[in-house]
Amino acid sequence: MRLLVMGGTQFVGRHIAEIAIERGHEVTVFHRGRSNADAVPEATHIIGDRDTDLERLAGREWDATADVSAYVPRQVAELAEALNGRGGRHVFVSTVSVYAEPAPQNCTEDAPLIELPDPTTEVVDDDTYGGLKVLCERAVAQHYTDALVIRPTYVVGPHDYTHRFTYWVNRIAAGGRVIAPDIPGYGIQVIDARDQARWILELLERGDSGTFHTVSPPPAFTFADMLQTIVDAVGPADTELVAIDPRFLIEHDVGNVDLPLWYPSPDPDAGLNCDPSRAQAHGFATRSLADTVRETLAHERATPTPNPDGTGWSQEREAEVLAAWDAH
Repeated sequence: MRLLVMGGTQFVGRHIAEIAIERGHEVTVFHRGRSNADAVPEATHIIGDRDTDLERLAGREWDATADVSAYVPRQVAELAEALNGRGGRHVFVSTVSVYAEPAPQNCTEDAPLIELPDPTTEVVDDDTYGGLKVLCERAVAQHYTDALVIRPTYVVGPHDYTHRFTYWVNRIAAGGRVIAPDIPGYGIQVIDARDQARWILELLERGDSGTFHTVSPPPAFTFADMLQTIVDAVGPADTELVAIDPRFLIEHDVGNVDLPLWYPSPDPDAGLNCDPSRAQAHGFATRSLADTVRETLAHERATPTPNPDGTGWSQEREAEVLAAWDAH
């Protein structure tokens, strides 16, 4: 299979490209050359910005296209126009953030979607991200037949530039007293980028289409369960999770950059719980979370992933909050 990956050198697209090559496919990656430009050396690299340089795709043809980098529907439409039928079957990587709040627990792919108040906006932020992905999905349906739409939860594993999950792996592996928000019933789901990539390629190889969740399968686990799994996998003997009331953390200006994957609220909701059964019926399977933890830590110790947004906090800041908690 000749595969075009829009992106392909940073994280989600990189794993798709690398695993496709491992499976014997011929891969082209289209990217700006700004992030890990030397990654995936076995692929053909086309350097360009999808907002200005899509003409560089002219004169080439692929059996499938995986788009991991469209955030506004204009980008979907412009790619379809540039490829003009030469991109083969289409995969669009979306998000479980497309669902209207409050999303039902154990929600399926048919749950109500967000409707943006201003569908013309191209400002991508916390308020518009999910709604814009809904519009991207609709643009995919308009321009492609038999497309694949993939809705992942938090994507984790090696090369995760967001460092949201990686923070917890690295911090717990360092041992000692680890601050954790006390949100025992807060549900969370993750997906290893490599498992998602492998399954996307299997779908393409089989000719499947449809909209699917890529989320950790049930039984659903909580934020507390996730942290304990990391402790069991890589935590030294002296590791202690110190569960601290979210109200106390908020009062001490602790946010979700300091402690990622939680949303500071005095009264957290039930969190995330999406149903993966449709994907499982199409062969979706994942490695254990403990394996992902150990493999992520090994990767970070060998070749640390850059953390441009500074996710996580310093040991000194954590010690200050711990001291305040002990004294309160």
